[in-house]
Amino acid sequence: MFSVRGLHLASTVCGVRSLGADACPLPEDLTLAEAASAFRDSGQWAEIVDACWRTVYVTDDMRLAQGFMLERVPVLLGGHYFGPESLTARTQWRTGAIAVDSMRTLLTELGPWVLADTPNGHAALREDVDPRLRDIVDQLSASERTFAASGTYVGHGAAGSRPTIDMTAVRIRDADGRLAGTAVLHKPHVAMSVLATLGALGDQAHFERMQSVERAGRRPAAILFADLESSSPLARQLSTAAYFSVGRRMVRAADQCIVDAGGLSGRHVGDGIVAFFLAANLGSEPAAASACIGAAQALRAEMVEVAHRSDLAPETLTMRFGLHWGATPYVGLISTAGRAEIAALGDEVNEGARIEACATGGRILASKQLIERLEPDDAAALGIDPNSITYTRLGDLNTATDKARRDAPSIPVCDITDTRT
Repeated sequence: MFSVRGLHLASTVCGVRSLGADACPLPEDLTLAEAASAFRDSGQWAEIVDACWRTVYVTDDMRLAQGFMLERVPVLLGGHYFGPESLTARTQWRTGAIAVDSMRTLLTELGPWVLADTPNGHAALREDVDPRLRDIVDQLSASERTFAASGTYVGHGAAGSRPTIDMTAVRIRDADGRLAGTAVLHKPHVAMSVLATLGALGDQAHFERMQSVERAGRRPAAILFADLESSSPLARQLSTAAYFSVGRRMVRAADQCIVDAGGLSGRHVGDGIVAFFLAANLGSEPAAASACIGAAQALRAEMVEVAHRSDLAPETLTMRFGLHWGATPYVGLISTAGRAEIAALGDEVNEGARIEACATGGRILASKQLIERLEPDDAAALGIDPNSITYTRLGDLNTATDKARRDAPSIPVCDITDTRT
């Protein structure tokens, strides 16, 4: 049996079969399989039909997108792309509310090809398509276009949004020039230059971690809070443009340290940084605790370079850190028309913020709950000996804030600032 990149080809389509959440097998036709593997490996939103317009392949990325990145939607293999079974299946997807409208638009755009590929013309095609699409068939004329066609349709996004989607259809021909099928490619209605900018600035692994919390829920995590001390005097000292540059360098450095450690970068407020290191993403609670501490140490060291690039003395850019463990924070992705960001709620998140506010002087304060999750080897690599640490109640610190004494006075914390020096 032929295979491409380790995936076996599907059996010859004899009738219609439903595919659940499993990965879609490659088509039996070698030409279509070659196209399918190429689209799959490049992460395209793509569907492939054979010469009779029966669906033979849908990429996982396309299925995840239709499932709002929460699940692969089920697909129907072997059914006519515009047929009643296929359209009914689409109405069951999370984007099902617009399934009929989008397929009507697609039939209008692709119908000339579909008609040209259908023996016996209009009459036969009317029988093939869903009844909700038949009125469009009468308006079609067969197309002589040989290679590609394009158009747009209205999609379905988060919170009921209706983003415009670009569609490009490309004919697939075998080595002898015979029509093997058609690939229907979809993408957001955004210029590739914009997508390239976003992709160049972003980290693929971090995007995938963000998608892992698309469905908000309670997730054990190490929590990092950091903030720049004496930012107000610095803002008055520097020009607005210079201060903006400092802030941009600091945020970029912070996000890079968090991403490199396997964390999720949360919302930036002013000069504040927040990050979450999920046990599910890092593999275990000890790994999440270790990653959190490692990110804090890395960012503290990186601030020296940020100061150098900003022509400032290192002591001018002093960050304080509060590290805590959360057994039950509610973590999820918030996506809007203007941004996508990670947010978390819960008492432990608020406690992490209180710990950070008490870490004046550029210290790294960590809670006992976090430190005691470290494995011995990880602790040693971080320069920490948990057995020799003495903890102090947060409310008893001479730097304790009024909010810390009110909200989290009994949390035991320790200073791990100089463990790597």
